[in-house]
Amino acid sequence: MAMPRPTAAQLAYGSCTVIFSTLAMLLLSQTSSGAGIAIIAVAALALGLLVALTVPLPGKRPAAVDQPAPREPVRASIPAPAQEPVRERAAS
Repeated sequence: MAMPRPTAAQLAYGSCTVIFSTLAMLLLSQTSSGAGIAIIAVAALALGLLVALTVPLPGKRPAAVDQPAPREPVRASIPAPAQEPVRERAAS
């Protein structure tokens, strides 16, 4: 069974994660020993691999479920109020 090749997005996300997490952990831990740097490098590689594997693959999206459009409520038409006849004032 052939293993699928990584996509460009997986490579980019994984590489950026390795680089930035290595820099962040080295700066935060301020370690200068060889063993500490090796542990940080292995942890950054593991984190980069995890990120690269969790990037969604193209074409593996779940199919959208067709849902009927919601019905709009029927609005009753209200007749306009009847206009009152104009009353004329008697001349005095």
